[in-house]
Amino acid sequence: MQDDQTRASEAKKGSPFLTTREAAYYLCLSYRTLEKMRLTGNGPRFRKHGRYVRYHIADLEAWSQGRGQSSTSDGAGV
Repeated sequence: MQDDQTRASEAKKGSPFLTTREAAYYLCLSYRTLEKMRLTGNGPRFRKHGRYVRYHIADLEAWSQGRGQSSTSDGAGV
């Protein structure tokens, strides 16, 4: 986990593209949850670079901002 954290922070300083594990750490999700969200279309926007899936930090931020709620009974984003 520390390695993912280090790689995510280094990636944020350099390349804006994160791997699935780095993006999951950035969003405080498990990478399996992020993979499932990608499969169902409920997750953040991603890009394919050859056979590799990459997440742009701006896309992660936009997705996270769009999931904001004002109360726990607010059904939006579920």
